[in-house]
Amino acid sequence: MRGWKGRAMTWYGRQPVLIQVGTGALAVAVAAGVGVATGSLAAPAIGALVSSLGFGVAGGTLAGAAASSAGLAALGGGAIAAGGAGMAGGVALVTTAAGIGGAATGTVAAIGATLAANATAEQADSAKGREVNDDDIEVG
Repeated sequence: MRGWKGRAMTWYGRQPVLIQVGTGALAVAVAAGVGVATGSLAAPAIGALVSSLGFGVAGGTLAGAAASSAGLAALGGGAIAAGGAGMAGGVALVTTAAGIGGAATGTVAAIGATLAANATAEQADSAKGREVNDDDIEVG
């Protein structure tokens, strides 16, 4: 007997295209949301990394919160007083990049799931009424 994953993939593959597209769109939205949340949480660490690589005012001589602030300001185009977007711009850049990465990952996952489900449904349909012999089963 097939497991719940096989039954779910077969069921999904037999659904109308509109349901498959809606499910895929939901997967992309969730993945983008996770990417945005992760990006905003990781922004200080990324700012510190950018500062330690030599970007920003002090060129890698800062540590801790100062390095994070300088790195995020560098990503934001410089300090607000100098005409850049400052740390807020750096956080926005990191968060947007993570959201785009999450959306791309969700898109690939949704397409892969749809292709696998359609293939599983076709295999299930072609196997109906067919007798399976021991010679038909491949192991490994």
